[in-house]
This record gives sequence, C-alpha cells and structure tokens, in this order.
Amino acid sequence: MEQTDLRYLKSLAKQYPTVAAAATEIINLKAILSLPKGTEHFITDIHGEYDQFQHVIKNGSGAIKRKIEDEFGSAISQAEKKAIATLIYYPEQKLEQVLKTEENMEDWYKVTLYRLIRICKGASSKYTRSKVRKALPKDFAYVIEELLTGRPDISDQEAYYNEIIRSVIRTGRAAELVIAFCNLIRRLVVDHLHVVGDIFDRGPYPNLIMDTLMTHHSVDIQWGNHDISWMGAAAGSQALICNVIRISAKYGNLNLLEDGYGINLVPLARLAMSRYDKDPCTCFKLDYREEEYDVRDAMLDEKMHKAIAVMQFKLEGQLIQKHPEFGMENRLLLDKIDIQKGTVEIEGKKYQLRDLNYPTIDWEHPYELSADEADVMERLTAAFINCEKLQKHVRFLFTKGSLYHVYNGNLLYHGCVPLNEDGTFTKVNIYGTEYAGKELYDVLESYARKGYYAIDPKERAKGQDILWFIWENKNSPVFGKDKMTTFERYFVEDKATHIEPKNPYYTLLEKEEVVNAILAEFGLSGQEAHIINGHIPIEAKKGESPVKCGGKLLIIDGGFSKAYQPKTGIAGYTLIYNSYGLVLAAHEPFESVEKAVSDGTDIVSHTILVQHVVKRKTVADTDNGKVMRENIRDLECLLQAYRAGTIVENI
Repeated sequence: MEQTDLRYLKSLAKQYPTVAAAATEIINLKAILSLPKGTEHFITDIHGEYDQFQHVIKNGSGAIKRKIEDEFGSAISQAEKKAIATLIYYPEQKLEQVLKTEENMEDWYKVTLYRLIRICKGASSKYTRSKVRKALPKDFAYVIEELLTGRPDISDQEAYYNEIIRSVIRTGRAAELVIAFCNLIRRLVVDHLHVVGDIFDRGPYPNLIMDTLMTHHSVDIQWGNHDISWMGAAAGSQALICNVIRISAKYGNLNLLEDGYGINLVPLARLAMSRYDKDPCTCFKLDYREEEYDVRDAMLDEKMHKAIAVMQFKLEGQLIQKHPEFGMENRLLLDKIDIQKGTVEIEGKKYQLRDLNYPTIDWEHPYELSADEADVMERLTAAFINCEKLQKHVRFLFTKGSLYHVYNGNLLYHGCVPLNEDGTFTKVNIYGTEYAGKELYDVLESYARKGYYAIDPKERAKGQDILWFIWENKNSPVFGKDKMTTFERYFVEDKATHIEPKNPYYTLLEKEEVVNAILAEFGLSGQEAHIINGHIPIEAKKGESPVKCGGKLLIIDGGFSKAYQPKTGIAGYTLIYNSYGLVLAAHEPFESVEKAVSDGTDIVSHTILVQHVVKRKTVADTDNGKVMRENIRDLECLLQAYRAGTIVENI
C-alpha cells in the first residue's frame, strides 16, 4: 500500500474508527444506491414574476398532481383531487376558505390528515428515514414521524395512530399540522431545483424570488444575461449599474430599487429634473403595467429613464474604446451623431434621429460624463456596493450559480454556445488569448468571479469589464446575438436598425452532429445526455416545439414574463426529470393566487413525455451515486486495512 493511500485511510479511520462503523456505512450507502433518484425541477426565465414563480414552485410543474394521482387513482373524485392539490400548494389560504364554508371541521381535518399522510408516505418512500427526518418541521417532528412510520392497518397500532390525530384536533393544532404536512410534501416531491437563468429583468419582484430561492433546500442557478447585469452592478460596474436602472425605469419598476433594495435614486432624479426639465422625453415612454404603476410618477421616471440611458451609452463607449479586443467598435454611435443635421451614421448609412436634445453631451468628447453625471454615478455606485440586501442576493448567485452546469447527464445553460456558421466553436479573444467551447465558459466565469471577489483592483476591474462583456457582446454565451440595438430602439425610427441577428447556434439546433459535439465538449455522450437550454421563447402558437434534435436539446424558456406571452401563445415550459424519465410541462398564463385558491385552477395545461426510461433510474445512476460508489470503495479498502492489521481499530 502506498504511503499516500495509507495516510488517506488513516484519515478516514477517524470518521469510521471500527470495523463495525465502516461496515455499517457500506451497508447504508449500498442501500441508498438502490433507491429511486430524486425528482429534479427545471425552470428558467422567471423575469421577476414572483406570483407565477411561486405557483410553479409550489405545484412542481404537475409533480404534486401526479403524486396525488398515483396514491388515489379512482378512489376519490377529480374534484377532491383538485381540492387536495390546492391545499398542498396554498395551505394557509385554502384553510382560510375552508373555515368559512365547512360545517364540520373535525371530520374535515380527519379526512384531510389521513389523505395528506398517505401522500406524504408515498413522497417519502424514495428517501432514507434519516433524510426525511432532517426535512421534518421542528414543531411537529415527533408527531409526523410517528404518523408516517405507523401502521394503522395493524390492530396493535390502530388505536395509537388514531389517537394521535384525535389529540391533535382536540388541542387545536390541526390547522398547523395540515400546513406542516403540505410544506413537507412539497419539499419531498421535488428533491432539487435548477434555475436556468434570468431571475431578473422586467418583472417587479426579483428580490422576493431571490428571498425564496435562498430558503430552498436544494438549488443551483445558471446565470442568465439579466442576472449577470445585476451581478455586475452589485460589483460596481458603472455601465451595468446604468443598465439595471434603465431597464427598471423603462418598465416602471424603480420601486424595486428604491423600496425593494433601498437604493437612493434622488441624485439621479435631481439630475434628470435639472437637465431634462423641459424635455418631453418622447423616446423614453414607459412600458408599465397599469394595475401596478402610479402614473403620477411617469413624468419624472421618463426623465430619469433618459438621463440614465445617455449615461449608459457614454460609459459603454468608454469600455468599447478601452477594449478593442472585444470587437464592438460598431456600437460606438454617439460620435457618429451629426447634431446639426439631426442624423446618426450606423454601419455606413445615415438615419434621422427621433430626439435631438442631449444637454449633457460634449460633442468634442461625447463619451465623457459631465461633472454632474460623474457625481451622480459616484453616488449610485456607492449605493449599489453598500446595499446589504442586494449584496446578499448577489453573493448567493455567485455561490449557487455558474455559467453552465453538468448534472446527472444533462448540460444546463442559458443562451447559447457561440458557434460559427459551419457548427464549429467560435474562438473568442479574452485579454489577448483565444478561447472556444467549454474553455470560453470557464474563463468568462473565472473573470466574472474576479469582478466581484478579487482584492487586486486591476483584476477586479478586468472582471467587471468581462461582466459587461457577458451582458452584451456578440460572443457572449448568454447573449447570443450579433449586437444589442438599445440605442437604435430609442432614437431611430427605421425598424431595420432594431434587428439583432442571432448566433448560428439557433439555426443549428436540429443538427445532431452539432448537438453531439456540444455535449462531447462538456464531457457528455449517449442517448440519455441532454442539453437543457433557457433564454429562447418558444412560439407555440406557430407550431414551434421546445423539443429539438430528436429530444437531445430541450428549450424550456419559462415564459413567466407577460410581455412574451402574446408572442408565444403560452406561458412557457418547465421540465421535470424523475426516476421514470423527462417530462415537459406547458403552462397557461397565471391569473392570481386568489383565483388558484378559490377555483382550484392550475397553470399546467399539458405535459409532453420527452424520454421514458426502460429501467427506473436509481440513486446509483446519478452523480451523487458515483460519489457514493467511490466512498464505498474507500470504505472497503479501510475494512481490508483493519482486517490486515495495517490500521488498528479505535474502540
């Protein structure tokens, strides 16, 4: 035995000091390997839509309903199944409704608790007792464990089992127990959550979504372009701070910054009022939701919208000039404005400008901030960096997130893998070195983390510039378009200038050799390997399918954003991967929690079976199973060492 191996086994022996301890753990791990794999839930493109996000999380994209169906089949009516499903999703709200309508609450509690116990037993059957125990709520841990492990069908236990339920009702704790069971069922039905990008954007409550994710028992995140923008803003990138504020202003969501995160926008408001006081800001009208926005704020918000947009164009121009290797010279447009003629030159062609009022631009030095703009940016930067809640959320994104993730044979990412027309990986210049494929992802992610964590100011600055690169460069994996035409959409009437040509990736999705090459690049192969792709709205009403390349690539843009729903015809797709295979869930637009509770309405309209496995997947087939098998091999070596006398037991 090599010295290194012996040292490792001695270290392992501290954790398992006897033959019995090592043998017990081997038995335990081998037993776990035979259990069914846990259910994975994939969602993407949430875009700040908190209520719809909550509903999808609560119903597990139909996983809860399937569990109810498995347990009861035709034993209870569809109306009863719907009622119990709604109760599991929204226990507090449903109980409030039941209390108003139900005449005999004691009977209702008895029937409901028996049903919840049955569902919970079914949901917990794929886990070890230890794992279930850890998931139990503290207040009812003993009671729930007894009810889950008890056998009311056995005469010796029947009275004991029934008395627990009667005592809970008599002591006035039945409602709390119902809520505890509902929460536990949701926790057990979905073992792991994948968020494939874009928590942030136009919706009003990404902060609440982040709060929810931070309490989730098991989650990973693949960064979307809008997540990157907020991460860069929190790191101190002034161009991305402007971008975050601009998008919030555009969609009437400045309350998110002011109330949600406590960021002071008064300096920006003062600048906007002083410089754009008489400006009608016609190019900067807001795209707000009437029911959620106070129109009395519109005039000021439009001026702030314009003020921050102009600052963004200046700061982005500085970055483009600073980094010629980014290849974004065609995005330098302020110096292409002829203010006398009222035109701008874009890619060799001149267009009439819709707005000629730029009081903060020095036409000799168009990309320099004015003195008052520089002062505002300094204050805003300090506000973002010192915002405790925002920093907490962004640290969570860095901790739980990445640009891509390989998990249980699936490759997850938001956006695209930058490709050439022939399907080969695009080589991208990052600070003087070319990268492609997986290497490009890895180097971009490394710099993104430096942009937030690096102590060296130069490395931190390089990282922050890369965060902006990831936001809008044509070779960014999470953007995937030839250019971002923000300037044109504001100032040029001609819609031809608004077009953002997509990366060839989006036209090569059906080519098996291309998809296989991408999977191989990230270390995956075989028929059971898939790409799970966010970012791309699927136009279902035009007959477009989210299943590409014979099922090897799945696009699951969640369609949470209401703005996309008229275009797509549905509210997007989510994905479930359980021990039986992959199931896509198509969603209808979500109305409200009140509607869901009162009518029992759901938003899962139908499901698509993408892949059904011949042999049910077990823990042994997962990444965690591989780790367990390695642990078993190490423990078996430890056992041999004990029996050979190489290592002595510590009794």
